Amino acid sequence: MMLKGRESLIRLIGRRRRFLRCRSLITTSVPQIGSKEDKDEVSTESGNGDEVWVDCPVCGKKVRGEEPVINSHLDKCLARGTKRKLSQCTLFQLKFCTRPKVTASSIESDLTRTEFSSSANDHNIYDLASEMRNSDGSNNKDESSSSSVSLTLTTSTCNIFTRNRVNRVENLDGLLEFDDERKLLSGEKSMQIVGLEGFPQHQISDDRIDNITSSPLSLSKNRTPTCVEPLEDDDNSKILLDTFIVGRKFADDTELIIGAMVMLSRDFENVKDSNAIKVLTKDTGHSKELGFIPRELAQYVSPLIDNFQLRFEGHITSIPQHPHAVVPIQIYSSGIASFGEKDSSSLQEFNSFRINAVCAAEFSKTHPPISAKYQQNLLLLLKEVLKINAHLFTEGEKTLLQAFLSLSDDSQRLFARLYARKEAECVTLFKSIDKLQIGDLKEVLDVLNVGELRDLLCSLNKSHKKIVQNSDHGTRKQDYVARVLGAYGSGLCPNLPSMILGKTGSCIRISASAESVFWRAERLFFLNGEQDLSAFLLVDLGIVKYPAYNCIFTDQIFPDRSDLLSYEEAIEVAQVMDESLDENNNELVSRCVEISASHVSSFVEEDISSHFGSMAAFLSCFSASWVYSKVILLGVSFLEHERRYKDAIDLLKLLLLKFKSDRRRGYWTLRLSIDLEHVGCLDESLEVAEKGLLDSWVRAGSIVALQRRVLRLGKPPRRWKTPSFSNSVNRKIVEVHVQGRPVNCKTGVKNVFYGEDGERCGVEELALEYYAGEGGFWQGVHTESGIWLTIFGLLMWDIIFADVPNVFRTKFQTAPLDLETDSFYEVRRGLVESLLDKIEHGMAEELLIMSWESHVGTACRGVKWDKHSLSELRAAVTCIGGPCLASICRNLAQDYRSWSSGMPDLLLWRFHDDYRGEAKLVEVKGPRDRLSEQQRAWLLFLMDCGFNVEVCKVSHAPV
Repeated sequence: MMLKGRESLIRLIGRRRRFLRCRSLITTSVPQIGSKEDKDEVSTESGNGDEVWVDCPVCGKKVRGEEPVINSHLDKCLARGTKRKLSQCTLFQLKFCTRPKVTASSIESDLTRTEFSSSANDHNIYDLASEMRNSDGSNNKDESSSSSVSLTLTTSTCNIFTRNRVNRVENLDGLLEFDDERKLLSGEKSMQIVGLEGFPQHQISDDRIDNITSSPLSLSKNRTPTCVEPLEDDDNSKILLDTFIVGRKFADDTELIIGAMVMLSRDFENVKDSNAIKVLTKDTGHSKELGFIPRELAQYVSPLIDNFQLRFEGHITSIPQHPHAVVPIQIYSSGIASFGEKDSSSLQEFNSFRINAVCAAEFSKTHPPISAKYQQNLLLLLKEVLKINAHLFTEGEKTLLQAFLSLSDDSQRLFARLYARKEAECVTLFKSIDKLQIGDLKEVLDVLNVGELRDLLCSLNKSHKKIVQNSDHGTRKQDYVARVLGAYGSGLCPNLPSMILGKTGSCIRISASAESVFWRAERLFFLNGEQDLSAFLLVDLGIVKYPAYNCIFTDQIFPDRSDLLSYEEAIEVAQVMDESLDENNNELVSRCVEISASHVSSFVEEDISSHFGSMAAFLSCFSASWVYSKVILLGVSFLEHERRYKDAIDLLKLLLLKFKSDRRRGYWTLRLSIDLEHVGCLDESLEVAEKGLLDSWVRAGSIVALQRRVLRLGKPPRRWKTPSFSNSVNRKIVEVHVQGRPVNCKTGVKNVFYGEDGERCGVEELALEYYAGEGGFWQGVHTESGIWLTIFGLLMWDIIFADVPNVFRTKFQTAPLDLETDSFYEVRRGLVESLLDKIEHGMAEELLIMSWESHVGTACRGVKWDKHSLSELRAAVTCIGGPCLASICRNLAQDYRSWSSGMPDLLLWRFHDDYRGEAKLVEVKGPRDRLSEQQRAWLLFLMDCGFNVEVCKVSHAPV
């Protein structure tokens, strides 16, 4: 069931759920249940009950086979998985947009700050040589081309961040450097270690780790690129570079030979990297592609090839053991640079690119590329978390995290060391796969890829054809796993465990305690439940581009460990609540609400004010009390759905009593008044509504809803005096009526009509057709809030990302933490009013164009680059006019949370002579729809601003 507050709770919990350790506390009076996946598996395999479970085609999870449940789950999965295709450089080569020009005057210059991005101007030459001479190893960028990034987690460290905690260990024997470790593995533990194929041999040295921390992603160092000093004119025909071939896994399958000749070729069709350079075999016949040179070197070599017609060739200097590992090569220029008219500027440019190329190659000698990009991102995450939040970890937890930072990128060596040292007892080795339960066997199978599972099934098919063929068909990984488990469960494949072991090799399971530590580190890094290590990958692949801003830290979000542990415990309760709703476990839902109410009852509001000081408005969401309030609100919706209004009233009164300064008070007050009416307490319901109108935290649609309740309930003899807001809230909104031919007339089904062209369309498209014709020849778009939030984001860009302390805590933010609080406007009041003055005086279109051209494609809260073109936005701001547009922007700046939804469906405009225009806003309603209170609040506000607004009611044409 989809209840009020459910979606925001899901976003809070996140996609990657935490291993639950608090279920035993919650289920004291009910049977203990495991994770959702475990329960789903039991339900499907045990055969108990009549429920049918199916696999979700989006996320792969099992859901009950009821149509409403499936549809609701699919809606959430599809909404959560939508990604805009944007463009950006590789993660360790960040060149975002230029630094925001607007800075808050109230910010002190001595605050700790970090600039996340360098200049986006591609003509500026990065001072790599100067940085290398003066750095402590602070210029590490991603070495490989974007094509070398795998969407699958292939190293053991990656799998820590998945529900599956089993990891493959290949070539474990012989990796230990210490005698006691070898003795522990080979003797005392009596483990059988099976060696498989090799693994990349390149290691991350300690200075490499330090270098990762001071990369452009680092939160601890300000990097400002400058131009390199040009060299004197000398023999420019001799450029010798030692580098590597990267991206081998996507290259042609070619046998490598030491000393084999290679040559470089520009890859102009590479959409991920305009500077990409391929490495080809230098054959007399057909040249084969071996891979690419590292991206940080290609950015300097490509101009030498393109602008100065240099040719590069070279040879392979050594062969790695792993087929996909980086290959060391030496390349040199084989021609004379062409300058055309030899002027000083072109010579200076040539020398700058040349010296930067040499320095990039020299730098890579001590900091070679590594093939495990996910591991590189993981190291960065851990380093930053330990640097900023070390006080939140115990010594044992810090030892575990430091173990990952101090060892090589060889995942086998890493887990062998961890097992030998018993670091927080974080890993265990499987002795024999024959003794595993079917649940454990499923985890082992999950470490295999689709190709390996397919090969395993082919082997089974030869000896047990009937068993395998009778299994369900499918080409997804979970389908193959299910078929293997089906064959194992039949008992007719006794040699199946050994066959699986032959594919996986020795396996290590990450303990629940270790997974909890990494979950904590990930949560502290991203500060939300929606992002994980895949956020790095989206940047690496150029899918998402984050804006440029500075991180300025003056306070900790969690001052001590107890605050963090309380917050995590609340998150776990919220997770149990969400899973219990999915499972229709009403008893467990009630238990979660009871626990949350108990915690909130003992909470004193003054504690949060002293805890966060002036930042309480936007950092209170990281407190346990705030999370518990989310669970309680969801519990209120659940109780109202069950018609348990008295219990819901008690919870709402508790929320209003304990949270005196909260934007949700308007909704709580409204629900309390409605529920009191449900139980017949009309006088108390009216009194609650009247008090709510005096509450400064009641905003937007909640005010209109409470006003209308007061007018309805406050009639004589309860109230004899008419409220002063009566005329305002009862204003008549212009209505127009449009008739259309319906496709269906069923109640509860979305209204669908036939358009003028005979195609099916919704009520909004039908209304657009009406306004484009007999309705006044208007142009327009069906936008709702989208176009307004896009315009607001573009016009306010430099203010949104201005230098304000503590509002930017991670580089993966699309808005400051205080955007939806009063703090946003209060801290930036001078900047906002100055900009609104420009908008009011007709500069909106100019500001819009400048912002669009500077930031196009960059992710920002509310801005939808793919939904609205620049021409549509320009037409909108021109026809709306400066005063009206300034009023909307001020409203959003002062209260973004309350006013960012409920805007009219249609924005219409039409031009007159001399580039003058007019606009109209229209809310469209179907035959059985009516205005919500939030929509009514927007229409009344727009009327006050001078807008032309209408309500278009679409009805069925008479037969």
